[in-house]
Amino acid sequence: MPYTRPTTDIAKEGLFNVLQHRLNFEGLKTLDLFGGTGSISYELASRGAGDLTGVEKDNSMFDFIKKTAAALKIENIRFFKMDVFKFLESCNSQYDFIFAGPPYALATIDEIPKIIVKKNLLSGNGIFVLEHTPRNNYKNFEKYSFEKNYGTTIFSFFKNGDNNPA
Repeated sequence: MPYTRPTTDIAKEGLFNVLQHRLNFEGLKTLDLFGGTGSISYELASRGAGDLTGVEKDNSMFDFIKKTAAALKIENIRFFKMDVFKFLESCNSQYDFIFAGPPYALATIDEIPKIIVKKNLLSGNGIFVLEHTPRNNYKNFEKYSFEKNYGTTIFSFFKNGDNNPA
């Protein structure tokens, strides 16, 4: 398997503990950017998300995701093998939940929340979660709501509507 930095189990468990109090997963339309192993999409599928889309440009990871989704019999998933920024450029859909777990060394990470807000990719009560390290800070970004810290992994939450963390 090629090098990838999957979200740690502890961080992923923490993320879904936070989300279960804010989202009804049943039927959600989701977008998983920098899909990696696909674990976020599989977790969303297991919780009843209805329409799963993912983006991963690495050939090996893309093939791994397709094989794993087939083995898990997840039929409501579509993965695009392409650059995330090219995907976002052409994207005109809205999603209830967007997750981005980019490589920590990605120089253009700050552009991701800006593009999602500018292109209005979140549905009415949609939530976007960006995984990053402590060296990034999104507290002054539009639609920023709150963050959860799991050591070297931080999830910044952005949402439509009010900016209360509840």
